[in-house]
Amino acid sequence: MKIFITAMLFAATAVAEIVGCYLPYLWLREGKSPWLVVPAMGSLAIFVWLLTLHPTAAGRVYAAYGGMYITVAIVWLWLVDGVKPDRWDIVGVALCLGGMGVIMFAPKVDAGSAVNHPGANAETSSVSN
Repeated sequence: MKIFITAMLFAATAVAEIVGCYLPYLWLREGKSPWLVVPAMGSLAIFVWLLTLHPTAAGRVYAAYGGMYITVAIVWLWLVDGVKPDRWDIVGVALCLGGMGVIMFAPKVDAGSAVNHPGANAETSSVSN
């Protein structure tokens, strides 16, 4: 369940960022209303707030988030821009999601050099100096 919740949080964060960037693009490149900047600012504020909800260190979140951002961007390409992803887009997304999984869910080393994973205890996981 943790993986699903984390993935959905990453996806919502990516959508907020993409919408926040896409709306000004419509204004600047497609001649749409400059008022699109107002909801764009709101979307980017939501994006920043969503980043604060992620469950681990900020640098790790940003690195792992990149994998989901790429995934959502390819889906956006298909659904919004009408460009069907090719097999290399799919392969790239799979690689990115795999990297995201490693970054977010692999056992971590704590500041005290003890591996943080199920079953580890102080006697077997601490490193002597």
